[in-house]
Amino acid sequence: MKVTLVIYGLGGGGAERVMSIVANYWVRKGWGVTLIMLVPTTTAPFYQLDPRIKLKSLGVAGESTNKLAAIANTWQRVQVLRQEIIRSKPDIVISFMNSVNVYAILACLRLNIPTIVSEHIYPGRTDANKIWQFIIKRAYRYADLVTVLTHNALPFYPATKGYRSMVMPNPITTPDPVTATTKLLSSPSLIAIGRLHLQKGFDLLLQAFARIQAKYPDWQITILGEGQMRSELEALRAQLKLTDRVHFPGLVSNVRDYLDQADLFVMPSRFEGFPMALCEAMACGLPVLAADCLSGPRDIIEDGINGVLVTTENIDALTAGLEALMSNPAKRQQLAQNAPKILDRFGVEQVMGIWQEAIDRAIARKRR
Repeated sequence: MKVTLVIYGLGGGGAERVMSIVANYWVRKGWGVTLIMLVPTTTAPFYQLDPRIKLKSLGVAGESTNKLAAIANTWQRVQVLRQEIIRSKPDIVISFMNSVNVYAILACLRLNIPTIVSEHIYPGRTDANKIWQFIIKRAYRYADLVTVLTHNALPFYPATKGYRSMVMPNPITTPDPVTATTKLLSSPSLIAIGRLHLQKGFDLLLQAFARIQAKYPDWQITILGEGQMRSELEALRAQLKLTDRVHFPGLVSNVRDYLDQADLFVMPSRFEGFPMALCEAMACGLPVLAADCLSGPRDIIEDGINGVLVTTENIDALTAGLEALMSNPAKRQQLAQNAPKILDRFGVEQVMGIWQEAIDRAIARKRR
C-alpha cells in the first residue's frame, strides 16, 4: 500500500501529532508513505518521523492580502499539490485539517485516487470564515470519506446531503521521556498543555487558581505551549499577582518529563476536537480535570472514574473542581490508577484498525 498524507505543517499541535503517529505506524508496517507539507523546507517537523517516510515541503503556505490574492494562492497551492500527488503515485490520499482538506480534494479531482479528509476540530466551532465554511461544505461532498473525531460531529456531514463520513478518534500513545532525571517542576504542581489561544481557556484557569491560591501556597501551574495570547496571559498573571506561581516555558519537546513530574493535569478549554494532550496525560497515569466542552472530553473521561468533568466556561465550577482535587491526594491517586485504561479504547493498534476500515471503504467506493 502506498499512502500520501497532506497537512499544512508539522508543528507542535495535536493534529500534527496524530499525523506523525499514523505515518510512523504505516511505514513500519511496510507501506510506502509520502508526507506532503505546504510550509517551506526550512520548517522542520516538531515530532520525530521515521526516516523511511518521504517528506516533501511545497513552500506554498502563507497569508493572502486580499480576496483576489487568496484565489490566486489557492489555485497555485492546488496545482503544486496536484503535481506532487501525481509524482507520489499513491493508492490513497489522506489530508488533515479543513483548508488543507479542500486543497487535497481539488488536487485529486479526476485523478481516480481515493481521498479521505480528516477533521481535527469540532465543526461547529471552526475558525474558518463564512466563505471558507461554504467552500468546505461543498468540497467535502467530493471526498470518498470524511472522518470526524466524535459522534456529535457526524451530523455536520450527513449522508442525506451527499457526505460519506465516519468517526475516527485520535490514536493515543505515551510520549517518550527525554531528560527524566532533570527537575522541571516543583511539587505539588498543576500542568496544562496547548496553544496559547482563547480556545484553550488558560485565562479561565488563571482566574480560577487565583481564587484559591492563598489556601494552597505550595501549588504551582505550568502551561506548556506557545501562541498569540502569550502577552495577554502574562499580563493577566501579573494582574492576579501570580507571577511566581504560574510558568510559561513555551513549546517543549520533552512533554513526557513534565507529565511525569506533575500532580494534576487541567484542560479548561472552551471547545476541542479530541484533545491529544488530555489523552496523553491520562496514558501517562496523571489525574485529570477537564471542561466538559462541546467535543471530546465526555468521549474520553468517565466522570469521577478516570477523570473529572466540570462545566465549560464556568470559573466557579473550575475553581471547585481544582480545589476538590488539590485538597484530596487519595482521589487524585484513584483517578491516576484508572486513567491509563484509556489505551484500551484509543491505543494505537485499536485506532489504526479503524483507519484500515476507513481506507478499505474509500478504495471500495472509488472502484464502483
